[in-house]
Order: sequence, then structure tokens, then C-alpha cells
Amino acid sequence: MTTVKIGPHVVGAGERPFVVAEMSGNHNGDLDRALAIVDAVAASGAHALKLQTYRPDTITIDVDTPAFRISGGHELWGGQNLYRLYERAHTPYEWHAPIFARARERGLTVFSSPFDATAVELLEELDAPAYKIASSELVDLPLIRLVAGTGKPLVISTGMATVAEIDAAVRTAREGGAGGIVLLACTASYPAPPADSNLRRIPVLADAFGVPVGLSDHTPGIGVPIASVALGACFIEKHVTLDRADGGVDSDFSLNPDELAALVVESGRAYAALGGTAIGPTPAEREGLRFRRSLYVVADVRAGDPVTADNVRSIRPAGGLPPVEIEKVLGRTFAVDVPRGTPLSWDLV
Repeated sequence: MTTVKIGPHVVGAGERPFVVAEMSGNHNGDLDRALAIVDAVAASGAHALKLQTYRPDTITIDVDTPAFRISGGHELWGGQNLYRLYERAHTPYEWHAPIFARARERGLTVFSSPFDATAVELLEELDAPAYKIASSELVDLPLIRLVAGTGKPLVISTGMATVAEIDAAVRTAREGGAGGIVLLACTASYPAPPADSNLRRIPVLADAFGVPVGLSDHTPGIGVPIASVALGACFIEKHVTLDRADGGVDSDFSLNPDELAALVVESGRAYAALGGTAIGPTPAEREGLRFRRSLYVVADVRAGDPVTADNVRSIRPAGGLPPVEIEKVLGRTFAVDVPRGTPLSWDLV
């Protein structure tokens, strides 16, 4: 299994999960809030910040027919016009430089999802170390080819995609010169029901495509991404905001900063807990082995006294005969005087 380097971070099997905070539209149209989100992400211990780089007219057009409106039953954005939604959610191009600068000052790796050539041009000027292909853009092979041509790593979300579509995207990225590929299992619904996460596909994607696989998660909370680590996820992306109570286009499925900090800690613990396949005592259990049960003399006895259930019992600590030997020693006699608290051994009976 290959690894991919994104900034100073190595992403892949055998590495602690790479935690990426997606700002998306949670700046609510305020650059100061965007910069405050950067600061909160850095304070959380997350490894990277991700943006989305588009303008409303680079991702759609200003038409208000049913095809350009989100279905009325959508939990968050039902009935909204695409162009108006993207007007609210987009991160202005002129904000990118100060956001990138703040992120780097705070020690974060920062990159983005481009949606057209103008976005790629801007992000190249900012020396983005990697690019993310959003789920809906996985089928835009010319865009993938263009981004791959930068030679940077590509992180590709696979929400809604079939195996054939993922294969086409991966082939295009490889043939286009991408400097590594990471696939993300993803359920492209907002918010996503945990039952639709299908985390068991993570090792399937890894085996099928021979690349690191992670999770782009839109479920509430951190339970799903923590569980994904056990299935091999080495990259975790979650939307983040300053406070869900402030509202915003993505707030309902975004983490607050304290939750993001918990994700960083708990994903690291989940990874550490994977360990190996050996069955047997671990080094940390060495002290515990001393307190396994064994047979002890529990009352002062003299030579010639019979061994009974009143003077020999299975207790903690270890050191005496195994408890299974109790039937063999009951009814025998002590060969010597034995004080209470002595581990029983064959030479005493």
C-alpha cells in the first residue's frame, strides 16, 4: 500500500489518521469569522484546513428553473436555487491569500477543492500542496486531468460514485501526472445518516485501487469517523464551524472546535488501539500477571495437618500452584510448618 505526502504529513496505512477541517461556507460571508475558524482549527490540533474554491458562476449559472433548484424535501436546503446557495456559501477568491497565510502561520497545512481552471490557477499561485476533488466533480474527468497536471496529490471523494466511475477518475488522475491519490469514502447527503456510511467499503476501496483510503464524513458527531479508523481510514475530513448555534449553510453537520479537538485525540487513540494480531499478554499487562489467582496457604499450619478448603484457597496474587491443582492437593498433608500467606508448592505437601 502506497503513502501520499501532503505538506509535511505522510498519509497512508501505518500512519496516524490525518485530520482535515473543512471550512466550506461556515464563514457566513465574514472574513474575520473565516480567520477565527482558522485559529480554532489550529488550536484543536487538527493537521490541515481545507477550503472550496469557486464562484457562483464557475460552479453553475444563474437560472431558476426546477433543474437548478434543490428538491423541496431536502433537510437543509430544500427549494433553494443553486446559484443563490453558492452565493452564500462561496469563499471569495480575494480571501484565499489571507486565509492561506493565517493557516500557515498557525502551523496548518492548507489546501482546497477547485471547481474550474480559474480556481486551479489561484491555488497554484498560493502553492497549495494538494487538491481535493469533490464528490460531484468525480465525473468531471477534464477537471481531474487539469488538476493532476499540477503534479500535486489528489484527494478524491467518492460520494454517489460507482466502481466504474471511481476507476475512471483514478485512471485519469494517474495518467494526468497526479503526485499520489487518496480516495475518500463519502456519503454525499447533508447531513448524512450514520446507517448510510457503509464503512466496510473502506478496505474494499483500498484493495481495489491500491491507494490510501479515508473518510469524508457528514454525519453528526465523531462516532462514525472514529469507527472508520478500525476499518483502515487514514484521512478524516469533517466540516467545522465556530458554533453550530450561529447557523450557516453547513452548520448542522459541522463540528464545533471542542468536538474537532476530541476527534483529533480519539482518532489517534483508535489508531493506536489497532495494534497487531498477536494473542497473549502485552508488555502493559506484565504487572497484571503478578495478580492472577493461584493456590495459597491461607491459615498457619503445622507438619502433618491435612490440606483443606479452609487452609488452602485460590486467591490473588500469582506465585502458587495453578488453581486447577486444588483437587490434587485437598486431603494431602503438609510436610512442613507453613505460615499463612505462603504460595503453595508441591514440596510443602
